[in-house]
Amino acid sequence: MNPLPINLSSLLHGRSVEWERLEFKRGWNPVDVLHTVCAFANDFHNFGGGYIVIGLEEKDGKPVFPAVGVRPEEINAIQKEILNFGNTAIQPVYHPILTPYDWDGKTLLVIWVPGGQVRPYKAKVSLGKEAKEYAYFIRKGSSTVRAKGNDEAELLSLAATVPFDDRINQQARISDLSRNLLEEFLREIDSKLLTKLDELSLEDLARQMQIVDGPKEFTFPRNVGLLFFHPEPHRFFPGTQIDVVAFPRGTGGDKFTEKIFQGPLPRIIRESLDYIRRNFLVEIVTKHPDRAEATRVWNYSFAAIEEALVNAIYHRSYEQREPVEVRITPTEITILSFPGPDRSINMEQLREGKAVSRRYRNRRIGEFLKELDLTEGRATGIPKILRGIKVNGSPLPEFESDDDRLAFLIRFPVHPDTPEESKLGAESLAESLAESVAESEEQLRERVLGFLAEEPLSKGEMTSKLGRKTVTGTLNRLIRQLLEEGVIEMTIPEKPNSRLQKYRLTTK
Repeated sequence: MNPLPINLSSLLHGRSVEWERLEFKRGWNPVDVLHTVCAFANDFHNFGGGYIVIGLEEKDGKPVFPAVGVRPEEINAIQKEILNFGNTAIQPVYHPILTPYDWDGKTLLVIWVPGGQVRPYKAKVSLGKEAKEYAYFIRKGSSTVRAKGNDEAELLSLAATVPFDDRINQQARISDLSRNLLEEFLREIDSKLLTKLDELSLEDLARQMQIVDGPKEFTFPRNVGLLFFHPEPHRFFPGTQIDVVAFPRGTGGDKFTEKIFQGPLPRIIRESLDYIRRNFLVEIVTKHPDRAEATRVWNYSFAAIEEALVNAIYHRSYEQREPVEVRITPTEITILSFPGPDRSINMEQLREGKAVSRRYRNRRIGEFLKELDLTEGRATGIPKILRGIKVNGSPLPEFESDDDRLAFLIRFPVHPDTPEESKLGAESLAESLAESVAESEEQLRERVLGFLAEEPLSKGEMTSKLGRKTVTGTLNRLIRQLLEEGVIEMTIPEKPNSRLQKYRLTTK
C-alpha cells in the first residue's frame, strides 16, 4: 500500500477536497463502502471522485475528533475484501486505492476513489450469498444514493464519457512528464509520497498520482499530467497560455504591449498574476482633513482579478486553440476565455453569485489547483470575486457571454477614485514597457540568429543558451516571426509539433 498524493491534514479538514467528496466511517461497513465506491467512481458531477476515511466518526458530513481508528490487523482483511468487490461486486471492474495513515496514535484507512474511465458503474445492492441485484449509485450532496428516474437516465447518458483533462494522450509518452515538476508539486502540498521518492520510478510515481493510465506495456499520460507536469503543455494543447495585452491609450491607440505566458498551469497563473500586480495595480491613498486615517484602495481588486484568472484556466476548454486573454486599458481590465459557462447556468444567477454548475468541465484540473490553494472550487469563484470587489470598493464587474456560450468575458472597471494622473502614469509605464520590449526583442533576435548560424537548435536548446529555464512567450513569438519572414525553417516541417523539432537558417 502506497501513500496518496495528498496531504492528510488538508484532506481531513476539507481544505483541499470539498466535504461532498469525503465520507467518514467509524468502522468497516462493507455494503456502505461498496455503494460509496460505486458512487464516487460514477463521478456524476465530474468533481473528480472522492475519499472514504475509515476510523473517524462523522457528524453533519464532517469528521469528529479524536479518531477512533482501525485495528492494524483489520487492514489486510479489508484490503482483500475491497479487491474482491472490484472484481465481483462492481460492474465494470473497478479498483480504488487504499492507504493506511497514522493520525494521533490511531490508524486511519483512506480509500481514494478517482472518477472512473468507463462509467457508469453499478454495484450489488446487498452482499448476501444469493444476492444478484445490481443498481447505480451517485453522490447527492454528502450522501450516497441510488440513482433513479432522471438521475439514472442522465448517468447512463454519460456512458464511457470522460472529461478531456482526465483522458489519456496517445501522442505523449511517460518520459514527457517532468519528474522535477512532480516532486516540486509534492513538496508544495507536503505529500507523504515524498518519503517514497527514492523507491519510485517516474512511471510508479505518475501512477500513484493517477496521471497515467493503461497496462504496463502500453501506458500513456493523461492530459492533466501534461498540463501540470510538462514544461511546454502548449506543444500538446496549442493555445494553452495566458496573453496579457496592455493598451496605454485604449484599444483604439497605436501602441500596445503583449506578454505571453506559457508553461505548466500553476506557473503561468502565478507568473501572469505577479506581472499584472507589479506593473498595472496602483494603491490610491486619500487623506482627509477631518481625521488622521487615510483611505487606501487599489485601482483594481487583486483578489478579484486573481480569482477570475484562475477560474478562466480552470473552466476553459483545452480542446480549443484559444488562449486566455487579459486586456488592460486605463479604464478597465477584461479577462476572456473560451468557451462560456454551460447553458444550464442562468446568467442572471451567475451575476449575483448564486449559480451552481451541475457538471464541471475539468474535474482533475480543479483537484490539482485546490491542492495548491489556487482555487476553492464548487461554484465559489463568482462570490469570491464579488467579495474582493466589495472590500476594495470597486464598481461591480460585468459578466458577458453570447447566446451560444462560445466565450466568457469578465469586465473590471477601474476604481472611480483613481486620479487622472495615476492613469497617465499607467500609460507612461505601458509605453516604456513597449519600448523596452521592442529593444529586448531586437537583441534576442540577434542572439538567436547567432546561435542558429552555428547549428540547428530546438526551442529548449535555444532557451538553455539564453540562460533561461523555460521557453518564453517572447521567444515563441520571435520564432513565429522568423518563420514567416523565411529567415529560418523547421527541420521536420511535416510535423510542426514533433518533440524532435529543431530550427535552422535558410539561404535567405
